[in-house]
Amino acid sequence: MAVHFLHTSDWHLGQFFHNHDREYEHQQFLHWLKVQIKEKQPHALLIAGDIFDVINPASSAQKQLYQFLADVHELAPHMQTLMIAGNHDSGYRIEQVEPFLTKFNAKAVGIIAKNPDGSFDLDRLLVPIYNANKQIVAWCLTLPYLRNAEITGLNEHTHNAQDAIRYLHEQLIDAAKARKTPDQALILMSHAHMQGGETSDSERPIVIGNEEALSTSLFDDSIDYVALGHLHKPQRVGQEHIRYSGSPIPLSFSERHYKHQVLEVHIDPTLADSARFKFESLVVPRTVDLIRIRSTLSEVVNAVQALEIGEIQALNQRHFLEIEYTTDAPPPVDLRQQIEQALPPNRYRLLRLSRIYQQQLNTESSLSKIDLAPPTPESLFVRLWEKMGYEPDESVQRDFLQLLHEAQQDLDDEHA
Repeated sequence: MAVHFLHTSDWHLGQFFHNHDREYEHQQFLHWLKVQIKEKQPHALLIAGDIFDVINPASSAQKQLYQFLADVHELAPHMQTLMIAGNHDSGYRIEQVEPFLTKFNAKAVGIIAKNPDGSFDLDRLLVPIYNANKQIVAWCLTLPYLRNAEITGLNEHTHNAQDAIRYLHEQLIDAAKARKTPDQALILMSHAHMQGGETSDSERPIVIGNEEALSTSLFDDSIDYVALGHLHKPQRVGQEHIRYSGSPIPLSFSERHYKHQVLEVHIDPTLADSARFKFESLVVPRTVDLIRIRSTLSEVVNAVQALEIGEIQALNQRHFLEIEYTTDAPPPVDLRQQIEQALPPNRYRLLRLSRIYQQQLNTESSLSKIDLAPPTPESLFVRLWEKMGYEPDESVQRDFLQLLHEAQQDLDDEHA
């Protein structure tokens, strides 16, 4: 029996981008997705983590999600919505509303629970997907973002995180294979950083120096499709059926050229390997653009004046703009005012104005960029380390990132 589903992830509902909310953009995406669901009537919608941008999302962000679930249940009553927690989500929070989710044929898996004997509770991670005739057409192996405290120290196979992750995958896949019949597909949904995945600068690091990025060898040949979340760029990892759907909107300027999408997937386990799996990329329309101007100081005002014109009345619908300029001389003190006056009226939101210093050394140019964006803990640490006169040291930076990662986990657990 064939299974038909949509794969999406990394919505980051409630995100603020340089103090501007993205509610309008998310609402437009959700409206577009509802149209796709009404037309295509899939068996399931898979949301592979980072549903919200923070572990304590605003009520407006939660309302967006729950109103969407209510709406799509009315549009496609037989469709199941399966969600897992990402590293930005509180796994406990998204599971707390389970009675509410059940009314809309939705389920959220936020944590890795244990049985009374200390073993993994695999039953709650194996979710059947049904067709309109209530026949099981697939099993979804749901793996939320794996926190060390949830998976280590169970037995001799889980002394450290890497061993625990490998052991959990083996146990879960074995349990799924024991349940499935030949005409049922196996779909693994995970929020993780896979080796070989291409990152952007908006993703909170969940691995340190890529040393703990997971290998696709965790997925054996019995898995028909791996639905990944965490990396925002749509991409396959190694094999055709192991894919990140990517985020539905650009979450930073480094993502402005991404072709944001939702993946439509069909699997028929009864067909030969080359024919059993097919997918289509459903491109998400972009409603607010991210525009970057890089120019010399002498040309920057002309570049701004050359931007497309046409007023957009609502502030949250105007395009985002950042400007980077080079100059060998100090910029005029009223540069920002000059640029704002040159901007086409009521069409853009100027987020950043950054100067790039350029010096000629032995006919070679060296560039260093001053960025007016808020500093990150990592950048502050690097600056302080260099200010103290120490040479760059990857091992020290890796240790700092590990401590930062553990502190973030502790905060997530406290607020869960």
